[in-house]
Amino acid sequence: MQVIISNQSKEPIYRQIYAQIRKQILTNELKAGELLPSMRQLAKDLDISIITTKRAYEELENDGFIYSIVGKGSFVSEQNNEMILERKMKVIEEQLMSAIQNSKEIGIELEELKELLILLYKGET
Repeated sequence: MQVIISNQSKEPIYRQIYAQIRKQILTNELKAGELLPSMRQLAKDLDISIITTKRAYEELENDGFIYSIVGKGSFVSEQNNEMILERKMKVIEEQLMSAIQNSKEIGIELEELKELLILLYKGET
């Protein structure tokens, strides 16, 4: 499992960890039942506080991506196709909301944004 954090990012470190692990689960890079690094080990590897890794793992567990067994560690949860589809749709919605917000900030109108989205979807950019 690879996690790369950026101190320049506006996103909190625990959210960066959460997003990267979630993506690896959704893309099946991390498979159901796979053991994740311990919170301590991940904190050590990333040179961050264990509190940060604990928060990321707690959120992953709350959202059903992982489960923990006391004394054994944290494992990737079994993902059903319907749940994966729903989560991917949520990721797309979040990314689109971010794109819309960025577009508003620089004055791109909705029609121009729609045209850009169509071009990107067709792979014409």
